[in-house]
Amino acid sequence: MANNVSKMKIFSYPDADRKTSDDNMEVLVNPESYSQKIMLKYSEKQAPGTTAKLPKFSKMEPQKMDFELLFDSTGVINGVKDESNGVETDLAKFRKLVLEYKGDKHRPRFLSIYWGTLKFDCCLETLDITYKLFRPDGLPLRALARASFIGSIEDNKRVAKENASSPDLTHVRTVMEGDTLPLMAFKIYGDSKYYIEVAKANGLNHFRDLKTGDIIKFPPIKK
Repeated sequence: MANNVSKMKIFSYPDADRKTSDDNMEVLVNPESYSQKIMLKYSEKQAPGTTAKLPKFSKMEPQKMDFELLFDSTGVINGVKDESNGVETDLAKFRKLVLEYKGDKHRPRFLSIYWGTLKFDCCLETLDITYKLFRPDGLPLRALARASFIGSIEDNKRVAKENASSPDLTHVRTVMEGDTLPLMAFKIYGDSKYYIEVAKANGLNHFRDLKTGDIIKFPPIKK
């Protein structure tokens, strides 16, 4: 699916690899805006008797995005009108798209949202529907769905992405201008104190024995 689509489209998949979509929908009206939430977690441990601490990064939570989607069957928008079921037909299709269980996969659907240059692989987290306009007999004609989606990535891709910077693997880096061994160790291991082990692994007699262009190996470190 190409980017730069003019109308937001949501694709549903039976598996996390998202190879073949088995359902999709295009929104009636593009959202006026959307919110994006990125949350970082830090360790709360602090030494007794201290008054402050340097936050130690723990993990990055899955990204979240919130959208408001309008459903309307009055005929006012693009001539879309359903006198028999109001907005229930389109809402039922949307619920099926984002919520339906399939086969032995006892979980909601895997989704991909495309809009403009946005591509967000996700799953539905919460859905709130507010009915806003009714026929005299009570049939809902307009509704606003507030949908919150949480980022979802297939396990193999996630592991590969995480391992790209994992301290449990051997890394090879080229020394750039301004690099120091403690700084490079901090970037790889999250703690500069491991520069001594790196110096030994590379046969360096002193951690200052670095030259721009040198190739440095960063071995797995047991913390």
